[in-house]
Amino acid sequence: QVQLVESGGGLVQAGGSLRLSCAASASIVNIDRMAWYRQAPEKERELVATSTRGGTTNYADSVKGRFTISRDNAKNTVSLQMNSLKPEDTAVYYCQAVSWGYVFWGQGTQVTVSE
Repeated sequence: QVQLVESGGGLVQAGGSLRLSCAASASIVNIDRMAWYRQAPEKERELVATSTRGGTTNYADSVKGRFTISRDNAKNTVSLQMNSLKPEDTAVYYCQAVSWGYVFWGQGTQVTVSE
């Protein structure tokens, strides 16, 4: 069982930056995949970025070049640096951990980008 707690959300103007952090209750060294998802009002949850145990990262096309996922195995955290934010980035952002076929979610953190 892995508990995930996100932080760092808030209100920011378009063009600004935010850094989200996800703290895990256990070691993430052997967790196969850490990821960030987001869900905007009345929309389905979508994948934003992933970081595998082997160090591979992937991004949704909509955030490529603007967002960066980073994984700190020593601190058991995964972060999402978000730059050049747009109003369409407004959503609740969720941290996910996948290990041995089990999927764990955080409670989410709200990101609101104003015009």
